[in-house]
Amino acid sequence: MTVNLLVVGVGPHTRLNHLPVLAAGQDSGLVGTVTGIDLPAVAQHPVTYGQPGHPRLLPMVGVEQFPASWQVLPAAVRSVLDTVVIRERIRAVIVATEPSVHMPYVLWALERGLSVLLDKPLSVHTGASVDPESARTIAEDFDTLMDAYRKACLRDPGVVVSVMSQRRWHPAFQRMRDLIAEVAQVTNCPITNIQSSHSDGQWRLPDELVNLGYHGFDRGYGKAAHSGYHEFDIVPWLLAAGERPGKELDEVEVHAHVARPADTLAQLTVADHERLFPGFAERNPYGHTELQQLTSAFGEVDVFLSMAYRSGDRTMTLGSINLAHHTFSQRGSLEPALAGLYKGNGRIGQETHIIQQGPFQALHFHCLQTLHDDEPGVDRAAVGGADHVTVHVFRNNRLRPDWKRHTTLDFADLTQGAGPGAALPTQRSSRNRAVTEFLHYLTGRTPRGHMVSDLATHRRPARLMAGAYLSMAHRFTSTGPAPVRLSFRSALTGMEDHLVPLEAAR
Repeated sequence: MTVNLLVVGVGPHTRLNHLPVLAAGQDSGLVGTVTGIDLPAVAQHPVTYGQPGHPRLLPMVGVEQFPASWQVLPAAVRSVLDTVVIRERIRAVIVATEPSVHMPYVLWALERGLSVLLDKPLSVHTGASVDPESARTIAEDFDTLMDAYRKACLRDPGVVVSVMSQRRWHPAFQRMRDLIAEVAQVTNCPITNIQSSHSDGQWRLPDELVNLGYHGFDRGYGKAAHSGYHEFDIVPWLLAAGERPGKELDEVEVHAHVARPADTLAQLTVADHERLFPGFAERNPYGHTELQQLTSAFGEVDVFLSMAYRSGDRTMTLGSINLAHHTFSQRGSLEPALAGLYKGNGRIGQETHIIQQGPFQALHFHCLQTLHDDEPGVDRAAVGGADHVTVHVFRNNRLRPDWKRHTTLDFADLTQGAGPGAALPTQRSSRNRAVTEFLHYLTGRTPRGHMVSDLATHRRPARLMAGAYLSMAHRFTSTGPAPVRLSFRSALTGMEDHLVPLEAAR
């Protein structure tokens, strides 16, 4: 049994992550035809994918751009997509567009009875970082998607929406979740503190902030709407492993502090860049004051979030999520790598999580990577290697002698299986597993109950993201309290639980 797929959005992310797995699926008999959808300027150029020795051409169809504010596809775009679905006998859609237009494509697919693999985040809206109403809509979007999902499943119980938050498939996070659940079972203690940090060193020079559109800064959102969603997702996924009867999390308070491009221009000024990069002064047409004005309402570059997760009126867990672009980078050239903004241009991904489970357990996750190309003598799995990942496990062996006081889990320890089919503790391997699981479900090899990232399990991350943006927007506009409270119950209750300002909640 094979499945024919439509891929909406054929940018660098899709070409690096989705298309290689789909090519492997075609080779193994899981996937039939694959058709790409993108804007006419992209669709007119040939796209090849697959192994170097077995390249194939992706049929491309162009659709016209429409405003990001539209929640329904325009009739002309629907007509094109409907024609492709019928002609190619499409059964499922991968939605990998710019996230501000995720919603209309997913709603169209569900209306057609098509299963969806949806890239993160679920949605975002222009001005979310600076406009409270745009931020609030992010929470409402989840309810809209779930309503459409329920109706689609009533018509066809086989329809599924899987969200590609690949850390749920990552062996290190799966191991930590098991360790948390084990200690919670023995001690009845939830996670009491969790500190998370993600940085990706996307260094753009001052003029590039205005001239080089990427990650939505110029549209009033940024880091939190892109790689930030991974943290919004994985943190509650880990917290859930420690929840115990009577200690379920039903509310979270979120407080955001933000650095926008105008702030990073104060941290590292135009004059600083002129000293660092010979030739920058001749290239840059903007003065410092002009750049500050042009970027004053841009989205967040860095955001620090503090959270209190509560059960009833008691704090169960204190947490923080630190999301940053303006961090360690290995960019060294004046000219940007325009063809490699997604994974190039000196971008470095580093991530840490420090998890405390009362007096019983501490987990330290570290992913500390650098770019080293093919330098000799570099251990890819060691600190500074391209595949570095380590989990340190500390347990109270004075209370429980059967526990080890400290265990280090490295790349080899965290690898699941062996050979070509091994699940490696890397983001690439985890993304591959996410796509493969979706294909296995569509072809009857994986039951619904085994799906790792069904849309129905994303209420908490969607609301965390909405709360973060609402706090940012309130701070920016001074129209409401920067700390906000929101419902954090895992049960799906529909449209009645909306974000409310902290003062109103009290």
